[in-house]
Amino acid sequence: MARKGHILLVDDDPSLQRLLSLRLESEGYTVACADSGHAALTELARFPADVVITDLRMEGMDGLQLLSELVARRPTLPVIVLTAHGTIPDAVSATQSGALDFLTKPVDKEALLRLLDKALGDGGRAADGGDDWAPRIVTRSPRMHALLEEARLVAAADAAVLINGESGTGKEVLARSLHEASPRADGPFVAINCGALPEALLESELFGHVKGAFTDAKTSQPGLFRAADGGTLFLDEIGDMPLPLQIKLLRVLQEREVRPVGGRESVAVDVRVISATHRDLGRSIEAGEFREDLYYRLNVVSLTLPPLTERREDIPLLANHFLRQIAARNDQPVKVYAPDAMALLAGAEWPGNIRQLANVVEQNVALSRARVIPAEQVRKALGPQAGGDAELRGLPPLKEAQDAFTRDYLVQLLTITEGNVSRSARLARRNRTEFYKLLDRHSIQPSAFKSD
Repeated sequence: MARKGHILLVDDDPSLQRLLSLRLESEGYTVACADSGHAALTELARFPADVVITDLRMEGMDGLQLLSELVARRPTLPVIVLTAHGTIPDAVSATQSGALDFLTKPVDKEALLRLLDKALGDGGRAADGGDDWAPRIVTRSPRMHALLEEARLVAAADAAVLINGESGTGKEVLARSLHEASPRADGPFVAINCGALPEALLESELFGHVKGAFTDAKTSQPGLFRAADGGTLFLDEIGDMPLPLQIKLLRVLQEREVRPVGGRESVAVDVRVISATHRDLGRSIEAGEFREDLYYRLNVVSLTLPPLTERREDIPLLANHFLRQIAARNDQPVKVYAPDAMALLAGAEWPGNIRQLANVVEQNVALSRARVIPAEQVRKALGPQAGGDAELRGLPPLKEAQDAFTRDYLVQLLTITEGNVSRSARLARRNRTEFYKLLDRHSIQPSAFKSD
């Protein structure tokens, strides 16, 4: 049976690269190759690797250094180390440092396939394509990948989930992804914002009402719990729910049945509840604003989405995602950001997080007549948030961030131009010779970005 999975193969021996690639591709894997540790880190910015197979001895950044970087950036990404017989003690040390296992050269095909089954089954990301289980979520952030790997396991269970995070971080998107990856995926996904409705209306919306229960109740309504039967009910901003309703919600969760407003009989419901909040519910409990017993009912599993400023590497990715969405919606060519405009986006404050970024991109597209959106357009849309001291924006010092930023910057340019070096150099305002030197220094191959 054909296997599925994305393998990044890192080795500076072209013949071994070719041999292993052919073997793995014949088994149904998708394979990308890199000839150094630095090139592997660049490749990971664009290739959704489920497993990394790396040689131990390489020029520049060797396998151990690459492993150290991967453990820091992608702690749950399985790494298999290849080693010669003379370096087995180093390979053992690598497994103690976080590698899944090691294999000696020449590589035994069946042993390698067994390790890949292990990596993609028990110890690694999903065998069906890593974060492909959550296609709604756009990210290359190691922190987000770690969160999604945890969320994938949660999706398969039926436990209540509490999603924490600032407004605009994508809590409903994550909740919907959990539903779509769960055994309840064929059932309904019903969402409600608990802070957007007055208490009486919220109670009726959640639990339903019978005809004549109140003045405007001209007909009976089943309510959202019954509408979500067999599926998932998403309670957004649960921290804003009034205390009297919290008591009624707790009773529904305990008894798994709901009684409509004005009704005398309860109706059994089979609903998974996912809730979300931007509040610190621990403080709300201390202040007497949230029931502790309800908190423990809702918080069986807790997932926390980081603010956008803590996943800045996702800003160019998200901006381009929104640009493509807008172009498809309006049946227009896809616009792009000039590099200095993208740098402004990446360095700005984002109190509204992803929702605010989407609004800024939409405004930029609407007001920009040219295909390339200039920095001035972004600066105008951001206002005061476009400026400010780097420390206040949470950016690291330049010396620490320079290599990583330059690598991501070059990848961004080549992605926009589909590997066209001349166009990329013009956008970067550098001559081709200097641009080629930058690519070489960061082990980036323009051909990897050309469209099929």
